Amino acid sequence: MKRSLVVLAVSLALAAVAAAAAPDFASLQIQPYQPPKPAPAFSLPGFDGTPQTLESLRGKVVLLFFWATW
Repeated sequence: MKRSLVVLAVSLALAAVAAAAAPDFASLQIQPYQPPKPAPAFSLPGFDGTPQTLESLRGKVVLLFFWATW
């Protein structure tokens, strides 16, 4: 009886250590979530030719289309 209690205690201790360890994302081929970074400051000409800065559009939904013909 005493031996089984010791084995149980050791098993629980090992399980607790294994559960507390950080997951190995590389072995699971999973990348941890990285919060998005703020967009760099830039300006583009508007339809009327005046420059539009990203800062002036803060809080609004912005949809950018970059199209190039190579």
